[in-house]
Amino acid sequence: MDHRVLIVFLLWSSGLWAEDTHSSTAVTDDVKLVGGASHCAGSLEKKHQGDWRAVEDQYYDWNLISAAAVCRQLNCGSVVSLRRTRVSFVAFNNIITDYLISDPEQLFNMWPDEAPSSSLEITCSDSVRLVNGTNLCSGRLEVKSNHSWSSVCEDDFTQQDAEVVCRELGCGAPAVLQGAIYGEVEAPVWTKEFHCGGSESALLDCDSSVRNTCSSGKAVGISCSEPGDVRLFGGASWCSGTLEIKQWGEWKPVDERNWNLRLADAVCGQLDCGSVVSTRSRRSPVKKPMWGVKSGCDASSLMKCFTRLLYSSSILEVTCSESVRLVNGINLCSGRLEVKSNQMWSSVCDADFDQQDAEVVCRELGCGAPSVFKGGLYGQVEAPVWMRKFQCEGNESALLDCGSSGSARNTCSPGKAVGLTCSDTDDVRLVGGASRCTGILEYKHHGDWKAVDNLGFDWDLRATAVICRWLDCGSCTSTRKKTDSLERSVWWINTSCVQSNTTVKECVTAREKSSSSSLEIACSESVRLVNGNSRCSGRLEVKSNQSWSSVCEDDFDQQDAEVVCRELGCGAPSVLQGALYGEAEAPVWTKEFQCEGNESALLDCGSSGSARNTCSPGKAVGLTCSDPDNIRLVGEASRCAGTLEMKHKGEWRPVADWESEWDQKSAAAVCRLLDCGAAVSTTMTDDSSDRLVWWIKSSCVKSTSALLECVVLSGIIETFSGLDVICSDLLAQPNISPAPSTDGVSKAKQQGLQVLMGTNFTITCSIEPQYQGGFFQLIFNTSDTTKNYTLPAVNHSAHFLFSAADHTHQGDYSCVYHIYVFSRNFSSESQPLSLTVSASLIELIIRLVVLLLGMMLLIAALCFGSKAKSQRPGREKNAEINDYVLGGSRTTGWLAEEAGAQRKE
Repeated sequence: MDHRVLIVFLLWSSGLWAEDTHSSTAVTDDVKLVGGASHCAGSLEKKHQGDWRAVEDQYYDWNLISAAAVCRQLNCGSVVSLRRTRVSFVAFNNIITDYLISDPEQLFNMWPDEAPSSSLEITCSDSVRLVNGTNLCSGRLEVKSNHSWSSVCEDDFTQQDAEVVCRELGCGAPAVLQGAIYGEVEAPVWTKEFHCGGSESALLDCDSSVRNTCSSGKAVGISCSEPGDVRLFGGASWCSGTLEIKQWGEWKPVDERNWNLRLADAVCGQLDCGSVVSTRSRRSPVKKPMWGVKSGCDASSLMKCFTRLLYSSSILEVTCSESVRLVNGINLCSGRLEVKSNQMWSSVCDADFDQQDAEVVCRELGCGAPSVFKGGLYGQVEAPVWMRKFQCEGNESALLDCGSSGSARNTCSPGKAVGLTCSDTDDVRLVGGASRCTGILEYKHHGDWKAVDNLGFDWDLRATAVICRWLDCGSCTSTRKKTDSLERSVWWINTSCVQSNTTVKECVTAREKSSSSSLEIACSESVRLVNGNSRCSGRLEVKSNQSWSSVCEDDFDQQDAEVVCRELGCGAPSVLQGALYGEAEAPVWTKEFQCEGNESALLDCGSSGSARNTCSPGKAVGLTCSDPDNIRLVGEASRCAGTLEMKHKGEWRPVADWESEWDQKSAAAVCRLLDCGAAVSTTMTDDSSDRLVWWIKSSCVKSTSALLECVVLSGIIETFSGLDVICSDLLAQPNISPAPSTDGVSKAKQQGLQVLMGTNFTITCSIEPQYQGGFFQLIFNTSDTTKNYTLPAVNHSAHFLFSAADHTHQGDYSCVYHIYVFSRNFSSESQPLSLTVSASLIELIIRLVVLLLGMMLLIAALCFGSKAKSQRPGREKNAEINDYVLGGSRTTGWLAEEAGAQRKE
């Protein structure tokens, strides 16, 4: 297919745009819109050689300008929207591509090379249009009646009428409303005056009265603001309707998955509406292209939340309050009150506001009754200030429906801005279990209790842990999807929203579809582990009389820990240490536990009679239980490479990624849990046949120390995909040792060898059988040098022979095994081996003989010298000798006494 047709298409569409748009516009008979509510909406078809065929936008060249040309060809109003709809199983000869020629009478003249994936769906307004404008949302207003277009007189048109027109055309709020701004009145002239309330969906739905003439320069010119990247379409006002997002120049609705009330509130804020009231999902009869929402998205960066196109039949509708909002609050039902009037938000002074007014606001926002009502609670007054005092009776549906005082207020004292906290009207509970902390999850919304199911089947233990905290129960112990025989109406809850620790209200979507499944949850009643890095670790707290208490290490032992780990559904205690997960927090458990180790719950154990009121710093019990479920890599020669499997509920199965976002970081977490070093590579693999798997969320794997927390409760348990992981510590550690037949070698100490001087010796490098081939590198280190020797691995070993050992062979030796597998080089190093070289036996004997002879000669010399000195005459000489021997002292020691005796003789 040829790109030159794109230029032709642009010429054609621009030509239609420039055409005269009077009521005399010719209606084409070879283009039509089918399947819509009227002849001005539906899928675009073109008659070719007598056959009607759908039009494909194969290169995504169509835009609203092109669609506007089609609306004019059909004598419809202005273009409202353009969508691409997927076409399935359509015969090749029933499709026309979007290749155009310059003749407007023939829209298309080329055929596709392959069956299309989408067709064009265009919606034009039936009865209003803007002509001669600078864009699609501006121009002189014309109204259609009896197939004729009429200008509208400015005198017959108000701001509320303009709001209806802009909404009907899918544009933003009216920014300019002025006569003759886009040309003079042209005959015929609309003969009636509109009386719109402002909430109508179409101009001709408004009331009207009769008018006959219109002065020159009085034709209504409207400029609607261009819609931004977000809009609510088709609702009763700007602040309600189907949520649509514009990405890459195209408006499409949003799929309900991963959506929550916090994101909806961000939409309301972006549209300058009030606070979010509700969000719901409705079903489309056919699947349509929609924008998806990323899991766990941050509402502060709304437009980054929307991801690739997908096809869905669940369409989101959002309702925002139009004229009130709560700002700077801790949740959607709290904040400083602001009221909107004349497109401006004003703070409200607490002197002008009472309990009945607060009840109306809370009801208007879909929240519960006001629980806190206090000036300055959520910030100071910001200008402007609402000028009148509200006088609500308490039963009104909206604050601006209330009466107000005639007196005006211009200022409000610091600290007097109305701060309002409405209670969360919704509630959660677990029913049908042995206690209030186990059972089927139910949710109360607008006074109606219903079971809860989760969107996307991605519920996991981390979301369950949040529910347990909301219920003020202990740690979560288990969760599962329970399936019943009959479907019933349920509330749908968003998993990622729950894990963000918001309120229940923010995470629920009212959905039309029923379900036969629900969430069954079990929490511990009286013990929990907090501040840990998994559900099976943390600082121990015990609940009694509705209060949680820290436990002191001195009151807790190994048998107590075994009971706690069993109670929480975890493995045996692996670490028990004070202050491991934070200091003790008041209150402190006042008695010492005396468990035997076989109890099913900690509070079933006996306790000492003595009480404890305090716990020394660093003494709060920190407990780590082992993970009861295991993971492994199988299918390869190494435990650190292969297909990921997990043992859950006593059964080993391969693991599949629920989110299709498995990456190197996910694999790194697996390698870390297996103590296999870093991740080298990972792939999502396909098998030839389906198999039972455990589904996990890759985003969870990256942030937890236990894969069990990442298992999702999917009803789909078969897949042909899996996860292969290769870790850096792929190889076993080599062994280094002397060859068994080496002469003159002995073990001097652990990991040390001693070799006799002049003998031959051999160092053997070996490794357990994993992979064939590879080579060994023997590294020799001394304080001065480093030497390397290399040999191929034969039968997984290599022998390095050294001749005539001398002192140059002394030092540390280590073996490094190298091999190329999985398209990468891997290596593993042994422990070091210290080698010393000692003298041979003959050399030792010679040295001993020489040493003995030397000692004998020394003794003989000493004796000879002593005898010669003793035979010299004369007292004076003897005295000199004695002085020399005694170092000048004649009275100290036995030598002095002996010398004196000799003089007497």
